[in-house]
Amino acid sequence: MEQRGRRLNKYLADSGYCSRREADRLIAEGRVTLNGRVGVLGDQVLPDMRVAVDGQPLNGAGEKVYLLLYKPKGIVCTADPREPMNVVDYVGYPTRVYPVGRLDKDSEGLLLLTSDGDIVNRMLRAAGGHEKEYEVSVDKPVTPEFIRRMSAGVPILDRVTLPCKVRQTGERSFNIILTQGLNRQIRRMCEALGYRVQALRRVRIMNLRIGKMKPGEWRALTARELQTLMNELS
Repeated sequence: MEQRGRRLNKYLADSGYCSRREADRLIAEGRVTLNGRVGVLGDQVLPDMRVAVDGQPLNGAGEKVYLLLYKPKGIVCTADPREPMNVVDYVGYPTRVYPVGRLDKDSEGLLLLTSDGDIVNRMLRAAGGHEKEYEVSVDKPVTPEFIRRMSAGVPILDRVTLPCKVRQTGERSFNIILTQGLNRQIRRMCEALGYRVQALRRVRIMNLRIGKMKPGEWRALTARELQTLMNELS
């Protein structure tokens, strides 16, 4: 009987090295080897084969890891080792993990890291329907008109943002819940309305909450958190 393996990009994702989309890029760049030869898209990995990225051997099996990090300002949401402030090296977890989504370098707050490539793909595919909550401080007093316009949608990046939930929390602060994740979305929305963000903190991703975590702290998801997250993504 012919022995079947896993596609090379799925093997990389299962190893916890990167998402499947990132695996496609690494393979296309010739950075992945299979038994010492450069791998190509569509290669099948059999159980006795050796896979490496940039010369680093990978293990395509293993227990999947799910971590919550309170990302401090200045840390960059990338696994790229060429970035000296990359979040993977910052956490220093013994198993290879990578961030799900992004949080600006100048922002702080909740970030999910995992070795599960499948959950990354599921979250990215479903990103338009899941809530992310932020606390924001700006450079001048928040007005009812500002709240109304932020809630209704703001023209940025050649589109109008989706309606969202916004409530004032102080003279110069507000809470906002988004269901989309455009590049630097909150900062761009504020700038379009004549405001500048002074501080931005993400406090929730779907059912995952920052709670009493402090900048730089990380912890594993609880069994209940993970089960609820999986249910919401199913």
